[in-house]
Amino acid sequence: MDAALLLLLLLIHLTHTHIKALTVAGSTDEASCPLGHFPCGNVSDCLPQALHCNGVKDCPNGADERFCGDNNGWADLFGQNPNSVNLIYLDGCFLQEYPERCICIQTVVECVEVDLHDVPQLSPNVTWLSLKNNQIRALSDTTFSGYPALERLFLQNNSLQLVSTDAFRGLHRLKKLFLNENKISSLSPGVFRDLHQLEWLMLDHNPLRILSQDTFLGLQSLTYLSLVNTSLQQLPPPSFCQNMPNLGWLDLDENQIQTLNNSMLRPCRNLEVLYLMDNRIRSVPENTFQSLWKLTDLNLSGNRIRELPKNTFKSLSRSLIKLNISHNPLVKVYPCHFNHLTNLQSLALEGIEIPEIQTKMFLPIKNLTHIYFLTFQYCSYAPHVRSCKPNTDGISSFEDLLANVVLRVSVWVMAFITCFGNLFVIGMRSLIRAENNLHAACIKVLCCADCLMGVYLFFVGVFDVKFRGQYNRHALFWMESVECRTIGFLAMLSSEVSVLLLTYLTLEKFLVIVFPFSNLRPGKRQTVVVLASIWLVGFIIAAVPLMNEEVFGNYYGHNGVCFPLHSDRQEKPAARGFSIGIFLGLNLVAFLVIFFSYSSMFYSIYKTGINATDLRSRLHRDVAVANRFFFIVFSDALCWIPIFLVKILSLLQVEIPGTISSWVVIFILPINSALNPIVYTLTTSFFREQVELLLCRWQRRHTLKKDRKSLTSSTIFMESSRPLSYQQPAYLQPVSLTAADPRYA
Repeated sequence: MDAALLLLLLLIHLTHTHIKALTVAGSTDEASCPLGHFPCGNVSDCLPQALHCNGVKDCPNGADERFCGDNNGWADLFGQNPNSVNLIYLDGCFLQEYPERCICIQTVVECVEVDLHDVPQLSPNVTWLSLKNNQIRALSDTTFSGYPALERLFLQNNSLQLVSTDAFRGLHRLKKLFLNENKISSLSPGVFRDLHQLEWLMLDHNPLRILSQDTFLGLQSLTYLSLVNTSLQQLPPPSFCQNMPNLGWLDLDENQIQTLNNSMLRPCRNLEVLYLMDNRIRSVPENTFQSLWKLTDLNLSGNRIRELPKNTFKSLSRSLIKLNISHNPLVKVYPCHFNHLTNLQSLALEGIEIPEIQTKMFLPIKNLTHIYFLTFQYCSYAPHVRSCKPNTDGISSFEDLLANVVLRVSVWVMAFITCFGNLFVIGMRSLIRAENNLHAACIKVLCCADCLMGVYLFFVGVFDVKFRGQYNRHALFWMESVECRTIGFLAMLSSEVSVLLLTYLTLEKFLVIVFPFSNLRPGKRQTVVVLASIWLVGFIIAAVPLMNEEVFGNYYGHNGVCFPLHSDRQEKPAARGFSIGIFLGLNLVAFLVIFFSYSSMFYSIYKTGINATDLRSRLHRDVAVANRFFFIVFSDALCWIPIFLVKILSLLQVEIPGTISSWVVIFILPINSALNPIVYTLTTSFFREQVELLLCRWQRRHTLKKDRKSLTSSTIFMESSRPLSYQQPAYLQPVSLTAADPRYA
């Protein structure tokens, strides 16, 4: 009955897969849909790849959200959750003997989490027995000898250490045996010899380092074998498949297997599913899978494979449906690797860089419905595939360089605020008289550096508009372009020069306030030298990653906004070390210097103010100074602490959503550039007084011009209204106001 049910499910799934393949093939050949677009089922409407399986029904009939799950191959149907027991229980127990703590329904007994230390006594007609989550430590020779009708036996998550050679003797009807999550370190040869009808055997999460040649003797009907996380250092002997001629699913994930070759797998001719994920396999010879002509699902992800021969999968051309080689340090992916896999429906290449990626790599795979890449930019090379992941990196999407509408608007707002604020301060400081010319020059230089950040944001907005709706076609070209590297260079230059200038201004102010009677104040020549040195250092920091691409890689081109904030696994060691030195070395030290310097300055001012006689004025001045110092330190912390955290988490390989990186680059990073004009200029009392004085002068001149215009108009009116023959007396002749009144001089 179970075999018939399994066969029925398999036929249903294969029929569903065949129908889906026909649908995909039909959509590929559909003349009305251009490349990269797919029809809405049997409707003539076409939608681009990005709108399929995005959680929103864009087709009128909702066909774009159907068949989105990657369930290609019968592995996902067969035993999706083999540890679960799905029965429609009826009332009543047909057993005469069973423990009171257990549940009995018909011939099924469940003794789950009842603190059993031994297998209980039961009636011989029991068919299903669940002893999960107990404290059973050993299975003796006669443990199950009295239960010949047993078909299901669940022993997972106990403390089993010893399994006798005759523990399962006489269980000729047993079809599923679960021994996973125990402490079994060895299995005697022939321990399963009486289990002729066994179909599933679960041995995962046991410390089984070595399996003997005859361990699986007698398992002629076995179709599913799980050896996940059993510390195996090599595949079982070749004869293990000879003892299990019907084995269709072999799961060897999370072991320590290092070698893989054809001699090990040659006897497994009926194998349809082979999982070798998270092992230590370094190489895969070309003929490894030559005898596995039925293999439909192959998973080699998470290994140490550096090279795959060109014809590795050639022998699987007609059978293979799912292939996963993700997260391997592959040096090269050849264009012909997948040419022969005409029936492949799912291909996973996550975590693999493909520098020579080409469209012709994937076009021969006509039936491909799901593909997974390292970055979503690669999806542009597989436009015929309905579902491609990832479809965004959190910063960019298929359609736009900036995936979020708020980001697209905010980049222009921040660019305008940063550029306008800094240009305004530069203009105003050039017009008004400065209390300290050297300090004013430093502030203007700081504004110039911060203005570059606004220019960077402006160009990000420009290119976002340029690629609007079709960014995925240009993503790789954009991130490798000179324009991307140039604006990344500008952002890094602006950031580092601004940090160094703020540190210099802080130290200068620190010396003046904390040591007022010292002669440590820099002169004009020293100031010029320091400013020139800061720009030179900033230029070198920003330019070094561009000097040697072999050492640093594409340092500025890891994302669409061209700023190297986030570290990933593909980052080269030199680039990672350089990034750590800048963000967590130089910038962190600068932030700490600013913080402690302003703390010392405030303490010095407070201590000096204690001796003042006018308490009210002292308190007013101290509060003003405290507020200004707090605002300076707070703005620096608001900018740099999130950047430090993102950098540290990325170095610890903590997965950071790209959305966070985009918000940090668009909002957090330019905060200092936007606020520096306010903090260091607009909030100072001297600058406010000078601006007020300048406005008063402008208002006075405007009033005088208005009065002149009014008087001139009155004179003209009087002359025009006088008769032509009338001669004005001499004492009424107009007099020059500037000569008569010194106020107008």
